[in-house]
Amino acid sequence: MPRCTPRTTLDRLRTPRRFPKFLKAVSICVLVAGLLTPVTQAAAAGGTAGIAANDYCGGRCSDILPPGENGNATLAQILLNQVFGTQPDHAEDQLGPYSNLAAGYSTLTDDKINTFFNDASFGVASDQVASTTRPGGRTDVTIVRDKKSGVPHITGTTRYGTEYGAGFAAAQDRLWLMDVFRHVGRGQLTSFAGGAPSNQGLEQEFWRNAPYTEADLQAQIDSATANAGARGTQALADANAYLDGINAYIDASDSGRYFPGEYVLTGHKDAITNAGTIDHFKLTDLVALASVIGALFGSGGGGEVNNALSLLAAQSQYGVTEGTKVWESFRERNDPEAVLTVHNGESFPYATKPDTAQGEALPDAGSVAQEPLVYDRTGSAGTAKATGASATAAATTLTSAKRGMSNALVVSGEATASGHPIAVFGPQTGYFAPQLLMLQEIQGPGLSARGASFAGLSMYVELGRGQDYSWSATTSGQDIIDTYAVELCQDDFHYLYHGTCTAMDKVERSNSWKPTTADGTAAGSYRMQVYRTKYGPVEYRATVGGKKVAYTTLRSSYMHEADSIIGFQMLNDPDYVKSPATFQSAVQHINYTFNWFYADSAHTAYYNSGDNPVRASGVDAEFPVWAQAPYEWQNWDPATNTAAYTPASAHPNSTDQDYYISWNNKQAKDYTTAPWGDGSVHRGNLLEDRVKKLVAAGGVTRSSLTRAMADAALADLRAEDVLPKLLQVVRSSPVTDTTAAAAVTKLSDWVTAGARRKETSAGSKTYGNADAIRILDAWWPLLVKAEFTPGLGTDLYTAFTANLPVDESPSAAHGPTGAHAGSSFQYGWWSYVDKDIRAVLGQPVQGGLAQKYCGGGSLSACRDILISTLKTASGLTAAQVYPGDDQCSAGDQWCADSIVQRALGGIKHGRITWQNRPTYQQVVEYTSHR
Repeated sequence: MPRCTPRTTLDRLRTPRRFPKFLKAVSICVLVAGLLTPVTQAAAAGGTAGIAANDYCGGRCSDILPPGENGNATLAQILLNQVFGTQPDHAEDQLGPYSNLAAGYSTLTDDKINTFFNDASFGVASDQVASTTRPGGRTDVTIVRDKKSGVPHITGTTRYGTEYGAGFAAAQDRLWLMDVFRHVGRGQLTSFAGGAPSNQGLEQEFWRNAPYTEADLQAQIDSATANAGARGTQALADANAYLDGINAYIDASDSGRYFPGEYVLTGHKDAITNAGTIDHFKLTDLVALASVIGALFGSGGGGEVNNALSLLAAQSQYGVTEGTKVWESFRERNDPEAVLTVHNGESFPYATKPDTAQGEALPDAGSVAQEPLVYDRTGSAGTAKATGASATAAATTLTSAKRGMSNALVVSGEATASGHPIAVFGPQTGYFAPQLLMLQEIQGPGLSARGASFAGLSMYVELGRGQDYSWSATTSGQDIIDTYAVELCQDDFHYLYHGTCTAMDKVERSNSWKPTTADGTAAGSYRMQVYRTKYGPVEYRATVGGKKVAYTTLRSSYMHEADSIIGFQMLNDPDYVKSPATFQSAVQHINYTFNWFYADSAHTAYYNSGDNPVRASGVDAEFPVWAQAPYEWQNWDPATNTAAYTPASAHPNSTDQDYYISWNNKQAKDYTTAPWGDGSVHRGNLLEDRVKKLVAAGGVTRSSLTRAMADAALADLRAEDVLPKLLQVVRSSPVTDTTAAAAVTKLSDWVTAGARRKETSAGSKTYGNADAIRILDAWWPLLVKAEFTPGLGTDLYTAFTANLPVDESPSAAHGPTGAHAGSSFQYGWWSYVDKDIRAVLGQPVQGGLAQKYCGGGSLSACRDILISTLKTASGLTAAQVYPGDDQCSAGDQWCADSIVQRALGGIKHGRITWQNRPTYQQVVEYTSHR
């Protein structure tokens, strides 16, 4: 019987209404008796596993990935979870330790780290072996699972057997999720999992980015393997073995009737007769999966049309010269006050502003229209919720404010107590049930690693550790997507390519759905349609100088979703990665936009990856350009979408800097990233300030660096870095209004206490300084609008908010990550407010805004604005500030901030208190080297 997690441990989610209706029609006792049978997933084999001899971490490597390793559940387990809250083994046993760090970090010591993390040593001690499996009855691979977390430790004597085991283990832990995301990547989620508006939005978001045909997917496999020599051949063999393992598990679980219960709830399998099929995976599914992950976390750029619209609004408000100056000051392309990852002053120019822009194709005012994606809606596809989901998906796809997430803190051995480097790092990939990532250890010929991989792509560890080194990544966001204006000819579906009228390629996907037990959305259907050109998919229509154009987006990784497999293969190869230089060489083969970090027993390193196209001279990457030969990427071949790319030495890179921090901030001097907001206040400052202080003091330990991360994870960026300056303006004269004075006292007390959003005690579900937090949450959007709208005007203010959202507090559902997602304070106007307020106070500002906005530059007028909006904010009740949603009652501040493991299957988990930290995280300190 699955264990039951006490409700006092986690705040249990409400059961969806549709499940009780279903349960009334069946006998739970009969279902449990018939379906909760021993789920022997493969023949057990004797033997145990010990701690590996090739582990150079000395017991100082730890990791964590909530909610748990087990992401599969039978129908019976799902029903028990929905009714009684019970959890399958290892489904959420990492959620509690992860959550508990928020309350326990202040007293953390090295010997307590594994209270909140897993021991990430290689192998499993013999007394900790929970099971040993020989998948498919093979003799060349075993899967050992440990008692504490159920992580698969895959050991093979042949390369094929090792990868077969990796595929089998992936399907054991994430089969349903893998199936969901291969359908997302193909734009077929609604037909597979149901027509809920969220499913509609998800498939539209990703298919708009990567509208591939089956032939396109296969061509990418052929290209990636053919162009990589022996490693490409090996990667193809590895992928095929991995697929064989996945499909072996599908067959075994189908015949044994222990497949994920979601297949029954969505109508793909019959619980009584076992009728229905679970489709085997194929190579092209892996490319579809990779396209989703790349679009989510590894592709910067694409906001050129929005940039053009805000530039035009600025020029309309101020005139061309002054308007351009104002626009540039808000863009902050190369802000001298921005926190940097490479902070030694080294310059890495990329996407810099040209002296004289060439080929710009700015739209005529009022002419821009977004290209429709969805046609022929029927039934529930035509509801307001469905069309709203489509609008949100389109906005998410077309903005440059991509999901950033992830952080890293890496300290050189010169500043540590042991003399060895220490790293605390990991990706913020959101919170899902099951999690998008899965843990594994893989040991076999040419493979030796432990860590996290995206489900369905786990033939290699993608983030984790090798024998004597660890690596991790953060999203970097440099611009690898450009927008081209293709001039139309003949009609709206032909365009000029090098002077020849050329037909656009139309790609379509038709989806339909009907109600199921899992998703009661009424029947509906629609057709998605994308027109593709040699310059990429059409995203907008407009006129430029009166000429009709289509704006297309061309991404350097478009049609190259599989290329990065070589870099990941190298990272897992102990004979390849042996030093910072070989690590940097490996990640140079990854074409997605990431910041990569490395630590071994003596060295640290950093490298920024991605295929950065070499643009034509004079092209400004910020704006659309004409689709004409002089403005194309250098050496661009439209048949293969390849071009000249900047050399490795031009990418921000470093070895053995005193420390590195990254929280999606600016990489280095003169290196422009596509998202806005790399200014004087960035969430990267929360890490920079803490790590810089630790390094200056010396004697850094694993626990002290983890404490720095955890403290930053609870900090309110606005309160820590901007609020003191706002209060300085307010207090520039005595505050006589009693309402304002009371608010100022509460806010000041909160700043003095550390400006954290932290529970009064573990599990209290009440914040210390709760009223101050409520006031700032209410005040921030009010003060920003009142500060900037009078000077910018409504149109320009609105246009700038399309480039950069005003706020991304934990409870804000309007940021790129949505509500209950943990990741916060990436995008917001904190730098603008900071620079403007400092200017009004007469303080020095480097890279200031073009004008003073608060009160028109008058300190007294600015103070009046702040006090007026502060009084308004103080008067808003908690129910008004936190209006409630499908998870929380109105006025519940803690719940509004709380993290929810968003269900991608039938198992639900409890809310946990807010933390702004990586989802998968490592704490490492190597004691020796090969």
